[in-house]
Amino acid sequence: MALLGADYLQRNAEHVNALNVFPVPDGDTGTNMNLTMSSGVSELRSKPSSSIGKATEALSKGLLMGARGNSGVILSQLFRGFSRSLAGLEEAGTTQLAAALQYGVDLAYKAVVKPVEGTILTVAKEAAKHAVQYARRTNDVVELMQEVHQKAHEALQRTPDLLPVLKQVGVVDSGGQGLVFIYEGFVRSLTELDGQLDSYSMGSEAAPPEEVAVPTIAPAPNIRKQELSSAQSRLSTEAIEFLYDMEFFINRKLAGHTGAFFDESAYKRALGKDGDSILVITEDDIIKVHVHSRKPGDVLNLSLPYGELTDIHILNMREQHRDLLEHEHSSSDIADFSAAELLAGQAVQGIPPGQVFEKAPFGIIAVALGEGIADIFLENEVDTVLSGGQTMNPSTEDFVKAIEALSAEHIYILPNNGNIILAAEQAAELSERSVTVIPTKTIPQGLAAVLAFKEEETAERNSLWMKNAAEQVLSGQVTKAVRDTTIDGVCIKEGDYIGIKEKAIMVSNASLQDASQSLIASMMSAGGDLLTILTGAEADAAETATLCEWIGEQYPELELEVQKGGQPLYPYVFALE
Repeated sequence: MALLGADYLQRNAEHVNALNVFPVPDGDTGTNMNLTMSSGVSELRSKPSSSIGKATEALSKGLLMGARGNSGVILSQLFRGFSRSLAGLEEAGTTQLAAALQYGVDLAYKAVVKPVEGTILTVAKEAAKHAVQYARRTNDVVELMQEVHQKAHEALQRTPDLLPVLKQVGVVDSGGQGLVFIYEGFVRSLTELDGQLDSYSMGSEAAPPEEVAVPTIAPAPNIRKQELSSAQSRLSTEAIEFLYDMEFFINRKLAGHTGAFFDESAYKRALGKDGDSILVITEDDIIKVHVHSRKPGDVLNLSLPYGELTDIHILNMREQHRDLLEHEHSSSDIADFSAAELLAGQAVQGIPPGQVFEKAPFGIIAVALGEGIADIFLENEVDTVLSGGQTMNPSTEDFVKAIEALSAEHIYILPNNGNIILAAEQAAELSERSVTVIPTKTIPQGLAAVLAFKEEETAERNSLWMKNAAEQVLSGQVTKAVRDTTIDGVCIKEGDYIGIKEKAIMVSNASLQDASQSLIASMMSAGGDLLTILTGAEADAAETATLCEWIGEQYPELELEVQKGGQPLYPYVFALE
């Protein structure tokens, strides 16, 4: 079911993208849901099981770590609840499946700070509610899933009645449509492939039909880091006390009856006696471990009683640090240990007693698309820039890896896009580090937050100032419309330039210059002291010069800054303070 659900979503991802309310070229609900579902399917295929509990557990784990954008995070939570409800079951009937759908809805609503009706949440809720009621009248799983799909489709058609902007534009909710496509794939797997379901059923994803195309996972967004963070530059190579960066999985189901009881708190305390940067993610029988340690053998010996160790990666951070200092880029960071050395548990030589690995008090992670914008962030206290925006949102796992890579006591994340905030918050929850997500929704908000940051202040004060600074800036951007529509009285034609102030489309014009001028005029209606223009990859120098000349004539008291952003699809991004 999951494989065909993912396949059907993949086939219709562009259709889902086209339903995004704003006719911008980087609306990508379908892409985000497809990448999220693909991650879950890949995990499922790597761990085939005849047990529905185990199969949904693998699917859930892959969805959780691969979740992208709000739609992807909500989808991951729907299936996380579905998995938890079916945990331990070999098979499931209609009653169990209906209850699992409902539990998934409950978790998804809890994951969203302010749930909005008329979205994927509503579609999932109505379908699950109907499933619980209908399961009392049938024991036929196929019949139940047909009802779930039909009710989801009906709920989707009503989304414009619950969310006025959908009715105004004349579309249904894009995330809800994506979920309906997944449910349609489920139904097709149970009906059209009825003759092939002996080895391909609700409880088994081990042998899907060969002709079913499984979506592939796109590579994770590139991570750009400063060549040398302030903490690293002040640190000598020998001062790195916990020099072995370790990452591995503990597979408890392979331990059989010999596996010891796993007390996560006690395990973390034991790791912390001779290590730091500890991350332990438990998903039933799979435990993901990350730690920096002086004694890799001791860590492995500590972990062995709980299950079989897999995917072991050990990096020598001193060697990495030497490469950083020498500005070299080599792939020889992986230490080469024999099995005997790994299990010996011997203390690392050459470490003076009591020496402590220095950490910076703060670290900042920002999301940006465009070399110029990334450089601006890196020049203003940001340590790590994840490549992303409306298109190719960073996943939860991308954020988790970025968090763990930073040597800082407290870490701030600037998502800089409303569609990325949930994934950042989910990563902060999964990580054991001290992390604060500043809910910036635009690049200008992110830049304002960074400029408000003060290294000498406390984490709490910085959080307050950064959030307040982000709220004070007014954001605008210009891009091309990808379809004809009318929004808030603005008639939009495909190919026109549209000016967006915060979330509202203010103008549509065939001329980039006219659209930009009209947008700035709208932004300046309440006044302003400083206007920053971030020029995109498609911005023309002459066009920009003409725009700046117009601004100088119309607003002689306004301070103007122009910086090369390099962002795709958006010739201009404006920040007014």
